[in-house]
Amino acid sequence: MLQKRAECPDGPSPVAAPAVRALAIAALLLAALNLRPAVTSLGPVLQETRAGLGMSATVAGLLTSVPAVCFALVGLTAARLARRYGPDAVIAAGTALIALGLALRALAPGTALFVLLSTLALAGIAVANVLLPVVVKQRFPGRVGTMTGLYSMALNIGASSAAAATVPLAQTFGGEWRAGLGAWAVLAAAALPAWLALARAGSAASPPGGAPPAVRVARDPTAWALAAYFGLQAGAAYVIIGWLPQLFRDAGLPAGTAGLLFAVTSLLGIPLSFALSAVAGRLPSQSGIAVALGLAGLAGYAGLWAAPAAAPWLWAVLLGVANCSFPLALTMIGMRARNGATVTGLSAFTQSTGYLLAIPAPILVGTLYERSGGWRAPLALLAALMLVQLAAGALAGRDRRVG
Repeated sequence: MLQKRAECPDGPSPVAAPAVRALAIAALLLAALNLRPAVTSLGPVLQETRAGLGMSATVAGLLTSVPAVCFALVGLTAARLARRYGPDAVIAAGTALIALGLALRALAPGTALFVLLSTLALAGIAVANVLLPVVVKQRFPGRVGTMTGLYSMALNIGASSAAAATVPLAQTFGGEWRAGLGAWAVLAAAALPAWLALARAGSAASPPGGAPPAVRVARDPTAWALAAYFGLQAGAAYVIIGWLPQLFRDAGLPAGTAGLLFAVTSLLGIPLSFALSAVAGRLPSQSGIAVALGLAGLAGYAGLWAAPAAAPWLWAVLLGVANCSFPLALTMIGMRARNGATVTGLSAFTQSTGYLLAIPAPILVGTLYERSGGWRAPLALLAALMLVQLAAGALAGRDRRVG
């Protein structure tokens, strides 16, 4: 599938350009739909999966940390592969890995193979995570915010759909959890033709004199601020995914209500991610938006700390708004880079470093919750981390270019 990229100095012809742009939009949306189902489809049927595979609680816990580790480590290779083969071809290969991993893990007879095949799918997701901002920068340089918001919205739709539809899909096939999980391989396979066609259509036109050299982004303080911002928001998101329903249940709310409150934090991202990224892409600086999102998160944590059951819908909405720091971070990756080569390196550095920083957050929150017997200590930690995230976002959002 991967072939060395050919030089295309003239770029796409004026006649072909609109068709290629339409193809690129379709490919971006299809890829984004597949960036989370491998993760969010498992939770609803985890009990059945554990029973069917004889999976221990320890391994089940390990599965919750595998995505961040995989995104961090595999993401480091994406930039090198993109420089050699082109981002479109590499995303096509990553999409094939997602489809293959999801299809085969549903057939796995034991725990070890299930984890291995889940990792295969996550490796494909990691590559696409890093390279989708590159495709946006190359093919839509004047619409970075709008296109980032569009595919961020599709990402949220994919995540929410997998969480909501996996159990009904399993029930359609006689309550078989394997069918519920394996069905998402079809969605991944549906994205593959578009990326193969985009790779054949050729990369966006290169500037005169060839592609610019890669910038060593790790030497740039703005890149480090962006990586810190990405990592802190990812850590907060993992905590909300893993612990928010339990927090509301501990406050005395019914399990069904706790689930709906968590759903609010996710569903808000569908419209807000598009609107926020579109606005952020038109501004020279995104610092003000980063600060505003951080203040929303601090208000949500303060409400949960003081009286979680008093206004739970308000706290959930505030945390849902704060979660929009994810599409903002993706938008800033494109805005802080001058060209495709720089955005490739910046995206790989930001996401790989960021996901490594995110790994300890849910572990620390769980430990504090267990040892303190309540949520005030974990929420104090989350508020402190949100203050750091706010400061990192203010620095990363300044009107500067990496390199």
